[in-house]
Amino acid sequence: MDPILKETVDFVRNHCGQEPTLGLILRSGFGEYANSFTDSVILPYSNLPNFPRSTIPIHPGNLIVGSVERIPCIALQGRLHFYEGYSMRDIAFLIRLLGRLGINRLIVTNAAGGINLDFEPGDLMLITDHINMMGSNPLIGFPPDESSTRFPDMSEAYDARMREIALEVARRKEIILHQGIYIGVSGPNFETPAEIRMYRTLGADAVGMSTVPEVIVAAQTGIRVLGISCISNMAAGIGTQKITDNEVLETAKKARGKLYSLLNGIIKAVNS
Repeated sequence: MDPILKETVDFVRNHCGQEPTLGLILRSGFGEYANSFTDSVILPYSNLPNFPRSTIPIHPGNLIVGSVERIPCIALQGRLHFYEGYSMRDIAFLIRLLGRLGINRLIVTNAAGGINLDFEPGDLMLITDHINMMGSNPLIGFPPDESSTRFPDMSEAYDARMREIALEVARRKEIILHQGIYIGVSGPNFETPAEIRMYRTLGADAVGMSTVPEVIVAAQTGIRVLGISCISNMAAGIGTQKITDNEVLETAKKARGKLYSLLNGIIKAVNS
């Protein structure tokens, strides 16, 4: 194992009493979910050796280890973004850390602009696949270690069985859960109407500035992934309203009740 990564892994293990099996990446507005963990240990990113710092003020910036439904989990309250100036290597570091800490399943959440005209702000979308339009790849320059391959298969980047479970939980809880393809772009500017028309032509249902690098590294590491997008706004050119980051955050806050309920059901079901 890379010695820098090993130092961080050892630090987290020394401060936590359990080995997590499921990881969560909680985007802005959803970080409070990890506050419901039982027997939790909170480690601020600033205390973790070699750990990159999020530059987004609304991200709590904590790594939390605890339990949900007696299932050991680890959550990142806030992620890194390519547009913050971090390298893909920095983003990959977080996923490699989670993998080395023992997780075999990962749930990623994000806020996304709705491209599919059937969507509305506040809807939830289960990610079935993604398109990488970020202009880079987190595996570039990474020599595979003894447990991974340089050329991971991406034909099922989002685990089919976990998606089935999510759909069943949503049906049981009467939560509308769309399915669709997520397209990842670098940002930080919102997209132009012309770009949105192109993305729709490519088959994308929602667009955002995260998630894709994390899922690529998870695939290489052998971690099964479930992805859920909150449709925080309709993308540029759909309607006349200007898009702002405040709108994205406020819509995410309104949707978090049903997302938290969905997460509780999914976590319990995938580990039963």
